[in-house]
Amino acid sequence: MKNLGNRKKSGFTLMETVIAIGVLAVMLTAFMGVFGPATRGIRRSINVQEADRLTSALEKELATNRPLNGGANEDVTAFHKAYKWILESHGNDTIVFSYQYRGNPKKLRVDGTMEPYADKNGQAGKDFVVQPMFRRRSDTQLQTDLKSIEGRVFFVKMTQLVFDGANGLKLGQPGVIVSPPPAPGSIPPAGAGADGYSEAVIPMTAEFYEIQTTDPNFLSSSGKFDVTKYKKPMFARNIAVRR
Repeated sequence: MKNLGNRKKSGFTLMETVIAIGVLAVMLTAFMGVFGPATRGIRRSINVQEADRLTSALEKELATNRPLNGGANEDVTAFHKAYKWILESHGNDTIVFSYQYRGNPKKLRVDGTMEPYADKNGQAGKDFVVQPMFRRRSDTQLQTDLKSIEGRVFFVKMTQLVFDGANGLKLGQPGVIVSPPPAPGSIPPAGAGADGYSEAVIPMTAEFYEIQTTDPNFLSSSGKFDVTKYKKPMFARNIAVRR
């Protein structure tokens, strides 16, 4: 008969387990201390890259006077278009949406943009191209584009920067563009709006806001999107539009 009393016990004691957990906690703390800031830095760099992309795309769109469905250009000149967009960008119906959509490179619209690619199984770079776009909420092409959305949707509010004497430029009033006083001896331009603006440049601040949904029904002109409910921009950039 075997003597069961001589069998050795196996496993960890309670003290050994507590010590092992303590060592693991110290190692995890050290790991997060080293790699945590690096991870936050990566996230910041991605945000900066996206901010640069959105800002560059906005500047390009403001300099483009697109033809409408009837064949006529959107406005008299690209400067007239930019003037109107800045002036009206705080309105709920004329807010400017920023997004990317899958465009069909084989089918172009009158305004020079690609028609949306509706097939979900297409190959990027071959069947469709992801195209950045800015459209006002009242644009009839917006609803069609949103059905082929790629990624997130943003909107932008634009406010003129006005000269404040020795203090330099300061943020103006939303929905208002003030023409700088003409130089001494010069003749102020005749006309109203963009025609009456006395300078060749409108400096402004563009504030970008992220929208938490891409639902076309929510974003459409008849949807529940309300620009007044968005208080804090994701980022802001100072840019300028030129004649």
